[in-house]
This record gives sequence, C-alpha cells and structure tokens, in this order.
Amino acid sequence: MKFSKIAAAALAMSISAFAADATDNMTLKGNVQTQVTKSIADEDNNFSSGWIRANIGGQYKSENLDGTIMLRIFAPEFGNKVKDGDGKTTYYDKILADLYWVNYKWNLNEDNLLNLKIGRWKTDWSQSTNFGTYIDKDLTKRGLWMRDYSHNALELGWKNGLNQLNAMVATKNGNANQGYVRIEDDMKFTFPLEVKVAYRSNAIDVVQNTAYITHRVAAYASYGFLPILRAYGEYACIYTQDDDLDVNAENYIAPESKYFQPGIYYQPFYLGLDFAPNSGIMNTLMSHLMVEWEYINKRDNLYGAPKGTYDDWAWTVAYVKSIGKSKLQFSVYSENEMSDVGLAFRLTSTIK
Repeated sequence: MKFSKIAAAALAMSISAFAADATDNMTLKGNVQTQVTKSIADEDNNFSSGWIRANIGGQYKSENLDGTIMLRIFAPEFGNKVKDGDGKTTYYDKILADLYWVNYKWNLNEDNLLNLKIGRWKTDWSQSTNFGTYIDKDLTKRGLWMRDYSHNALELGWKNGLNQLNAMVATKNGNANQGYVRIEDDMKFTFPLEVKVAYRSNAIDVVQNTAYITHRVAAYASYGFLPILRAYGEYACIYTQDDDLDVNAENYIAPESKYFQPGIYYQPFYLGLDFAPNSGIMNTLMSHLMVEWEYINKRDNLYGAPKGTYDDWAWTVAYVKSIGKSKLQFSVYSENEMSDVGLAFRLTSTIK
C-alpha cells in the first residue's frame, strides 16, 4: 500500500475518533486552491508555474488546549520538482504534512495567559500580498499571499492584555543539531495600530557545529487611517558575524542562505496601502486593493549577479475579492527589474 493511502487513512481515522470524543470542539477544515503565475518575459510556456491542491484536516479548540492537523495534497503532475542522476524530472510533496501542533493554555488571571505550543506551524505576520516577514524569509524569494515559513518548534507564549510575547526554539533536523531561536512581540492597541517586533538567530547551529551566526531583527507596523484605508510596512536588519571560521572543518555547516556572508548587512523594507471598501458599489467590486513598494539594498548580491542585473526596488498591485466561501486573488508585480512584469492568480474555495 502506498504511503499516500496510509497517510490519508490515518488522518481520517484520527479525525473521526477525535471528533467522536469531542464533538463540540472538533471542526473539520478543508479547501481547494488553484494558482498560476505568468512572467511576461517567459515566452516558452503558457504559464510560468501552476498547480491545483487540496488542504484538508481538523482543528480542535477547548479552554485549555488547541490543536490542528492539516495535510496538503497535490495531484501527480504538481508539487515540487527534482532531477535524478539521469536528468529526469520527478515530482514530490504529493501529500505534505503541512501543519500539526498542539497548544496548551493556562489562565493565570483575567489579564494574563500562558501557552506552550509544540509541533509544526507557519508564520506570516507581514499581512502583505507579496513582501515582508523578513524575520523568516529567504530574500531571494518573494511571497504570494500565503508564505510557507514553517517551523518545527517548541514555543512559550505570554499574553498580557492586548500584548502577545512568544519565544520559540526550532530545529531543522531530527537530532536538534541545527536550528534557531525566534522571539516575537505582537502589540495591539485600543486604537487602530498594531506593531510587531521580532528577533531570530541560528544559535542552535553553533552548539555542535562550526557555523556563522546570523542575526535578524524586524519590525512591522499597521495603522488604519480610516475604516477603509490602512497603511502598513516592515523594516529589517540582517547581519552575519564577521568571524574567522574554518569552512573546511568536518562539522562546518553553511549559512541558512548563500547570501548570508560574513560582515554584510541587508536592510530590506517595504511600504503598502490597503483600500478595503465595506459598502456600496466599491465593496461589490472588490474586498481589497493593495499597492506595495519594496527596497532591498544590494539586491544583486543576493544572487551573486553583476551590479545592475537586478533593481533594488520592486512593486506589486493586488486585487482581492471574497465571494461567499471563495476568495479570488490577482496580482501584478515586478520581477528582476521594475519593468519586468509578472502576473499571478489564485482561487481558494473553502469546502468546510
């Protein structure tokens, strides 16, 4: 029997058993997503990329415990591509263990809540359509609505009023010899302002290995000028320590990204406006219209390309429309240069 059939059957059995024991708290979740992208410069293909996938799982909620299990399922023709030794392309990630976590909660008093989260989950706190979450992002890649910044981690959280502080220890392998720490503070206010700050460092890497330490600090802010107009943006500083390491050492591991070179600073930022009409003809036409600008200093260095190959600036315009349980998203954005145009479309249909 194939692994995909075993995984699907196990998921169905576990969800059914869990739901039977906690009918009031267990919710089945699922959606089908379709996405295509097209680079105007790509004349060899109808689409530059495209897939159809399903997300299915369950969510449990109670006063003291939350939990989620979600699988991501691709058709045989979709998923990530790899080439074998003969140069043949094969696909993988047909069924991906996308999310699975439990979150224990303790009420200390009316204003203070502690929680302990264990498992695998995603972070995407920029709220941008295409940029941001620099605290986790590979700067050579741009996101598209939902970014897959996943963590296999243990996280301790403290909520005090409107403030949420989380401290995470994450691992990248089974013996915890590679990993990082991540600290994030989410500050909401009684007026329409939200501020987030975060720090991340690959501190786990150096416990058993020879490795460069990279520090990432990021700050995000969102302010609603009007009920229908919001300004938002993010700034980050990324620096790799300039130490004299033996890169030929047996236990040497490379930096998380090839552009994390010793002594180099990157300071990316972006700014955006979100127009979200809540009534009238404009609300009928759209749910959101978002415009964003991004700047990354020395973007050429990220790719090891000659100076002038990539523009430091980038832009995107995104249209979002929610129709019942479906969401349509369309973006126009710049690629290597500001004049290089790309298009992207995604349709998410929620079935449960």
